[in-house]
Amino acid sequence: MSENNLKEIWNLAINQIEQEYRETGRENEFKLWFNMSYIEDNISTIKVSVPSSFMWQTMISRGNIEIVKNQIKKITGQTVDIEGIVQENQIYEEKKDNTHQEIKKEIKIEKPIQTNYEEKKNVVSKNSTLNPNYTFENFIAREGSSNDFAYKVSMAVANNPGEKSNPVLIYGGVGLGKTHLMQSIGNKINEDSNGTKKICYIQAESFTSEFTKSIQNQSMNNFIKKYRHLDVLLIDDIQFLQGKTSTQEELFYTFEELHKKHAQMIFACDRPLSEIENMADRLVSRLGSGMCLNLEIPDFENRKAILYKKLENKNTNLDDPIIDLIAQTVETNVRDLEAALTRILAYKEFINPNVTLEIARSQLSEWEKSPDVGNISITNIQKVVADNYDITVADLKSKNRSKKYSLPRFIAIYIGKEMTDYTYSELGYEFGGKDHSTIMHAYNDIEEKIKIDPSLKNKVKYLMDEVRKYKN
Repeated sequence: MSENNLKEIWNLAINQIEQEYRETGRENEFKLWFNMSYIEDNISTIKVSVPSSFMWQTMISRGNIEIVKNQIKKITGQTVDIEGIVQENQIYEEKKDNTHQEIKKEIKIEKPIQTNYEEKKNVVSKNSTLNPNYTFENFIAREGSSNDFAYKVSMAVANNPGEKSNPVLIYGGVGLGKTHLMQSIGNKINEDSNGTKKICYIQAESFTSEFTKSIQNQSMNNFIKKYRHLDVLLIDDIQFLQGKTSTQEELFYTFEELHKKHAQMIFACDRPLSEIENMADRLVSRLGSGMCLNLEIPDFENRKAILYKKLENKNTNLDDPIIDLIAQTVETNVRDLEAALTRILAYKEFINPNVTLEIARSQLSEWEKSPDVGNISITNIQKVVADNYDITVADLKSKNRSKKYSLPRFIAIYIGKEMTDYTYSELGYEFGGKDHSTIMHAYNDIEEKIKIDPSLKNKVKYLMDEVRKYKN
């Protein structure tokens, strides 16, 4: 059943595209190649009527459907599918019970279009907010580890959504599998429900952007209807919400509504809730009221298991000593582990299929020099840089522009951008509420200077190594 959540978004996107075509004198081209009308939508797909299958295929091949999808993503931060429906007129005869007179009626017959653009198979409906590669089968955790506990709890939640643990909060450092695990829950629920559950995965930054635009576009009712009618809500990187009072308030009310109807909620962040500043107490209380799961850096055996699984998925192999070398060398996170594996497989494919231990070691040089790491965080980066320059973290966050403070501040921002997934806006908040452009300038300044200043380059590298081995 359609909720018409995206109808206003569709109309806005189409109107904006039409305006662009008008301004370039291509009004007739727009009328011909964007000949679609909104029918209905669900959480991830908009259905539109089109004149014919041929017209639909042509609009796809010309890239017009992608233009609309991209425009919708610009407005909402959300990726949606667009499904074309041919509406054909058909005449049929109906007999009246009392007069037995035949009356002809014209009706609309809706026919889904079979296309390569979105294959229609007898399989579970795809949820476009979820990555289909994130499944429990692909998540490796050693028996008895904290990650294994998180895995088993998540499986239980997926098998009994809204009943076992609600909400679930998953936290841990960069690249440890938070997004993988939470989307595995969503994919399992989607599969078990045969695509009937309304499931939405979204990053906190996109949630904030969508909320802000709904206020600007006076479409808050659609926003509320979309999120408060879900069966499963998954919000990633909730640390981005710190300091965003209005968005926190809206999430609080969304949480309350979903909790009443036993909708499953899963949240993820890069640190424990207690370390997130400027978050409303009542929201923190709600987010932490269920099961909190901590993902840790995988140990040696777990890293080996992950590597073997990724080789299996890629339908290739490496000698066991090379697997051992990668697992011993890369001790940071799963993302770095996969990057190292990809480096060696690329060498194997493009340069020499016979990868020796010596070759593998040379390819892993940048990881081999990296010491053991803890969970990298902005807080730890700030502490390391501040201590090294004999200033305080408060100095790094201040507006003081003297070189004594500005250089280490710029370096800390650069390292923060290089070693975490933080956006410029998020980094701005962490460094005293500075705006996006200020943070970008700081990052670009250090990026350019280290190209021509070897001493600064070595200094930054040294500090990054110190961050990796920093222990609270």
